[in-house]
Amino acid sequence: MIETFTALLFAHVLADFVLQTAWINAQKRRAPVMLVHAALVLLCAQLATGHWDSPWLLALAAAHVLIDIVKIRGGFHHIRGFLADQAAHLVTIGAVAAIAPRLWQTGPWADLPALLPLMAIASGIIIALTAGQYAVALLMRPHGTRIRNNGLRDGGRQIGILERGLILTLILLNQPLGVGFLIAAKSILRFGTATRDQRTAEYVIIGTLASFGWAILTAEATRALLMLLPPLEIAGWAP
Repeated sequence: MIETFTALLFAHVLADFVLQTAWINAQKRRAPVMLVHAALVLLCAQLATGHWDSPWLLALAAAHVLIDIVKIRGGFHHIRGFLADQAAHLVTIGAVAAIAPRLWQTGPWADLPALLPLMAIASGIIIALTAGQYAVALLMRPHGTRIRNNGLRDGGRQIGILERGLILTLILLNQPLGVGFLIAAKSILRFGTATRDQRTAEYVIIGTLASFGWAILTAEATRALLMLLPPLEIAGWAP
């Protein structure tokens, strides 16, 4: 079951956060665009499991579309809506993995067990970097209008991606103390801003804690998933 779940999770994050462009996300109210997104969801699930005619993958794609329609119709364009949407997708993935646990074992990739930990790591990277960027942006959106941004264009976004990537890497390499040094380094670099402008300082603190928290939770979830999968044979590395 865990093998099928891992493959379907990878397919989901690939379809939702890599192949779903900003244009698709903005135009999904239109039926043809939603069908394109559904086709990408189904294709990713088929490629990840190696099954092209499984009715369970069709059911998973249909459930994905239904969840997206509920989100769009309900106007859930805030952090709570995003988290609820992704939780619903995870539930459907878990349900399909429980109902059809041998999708992975009966697929053509079953003889390549190293693919599973690679899928888990890739899923962690996408969730930490891309999904994390979207989640933190939604959380900070209500505060953004009150802050004057005099920094580099997209500087905050790039810093967030780098810090989440570093945290994920440090935790997966069993170096959690490095996260503490990263927090300390950012605190020192931001000290001048904090002393000059309380509003901006609070904005930065909230965004930093959200970004760090997202990355830590993602890294620990990825580690937990890797512990249930065949080991990835890389010299000097273990989850």
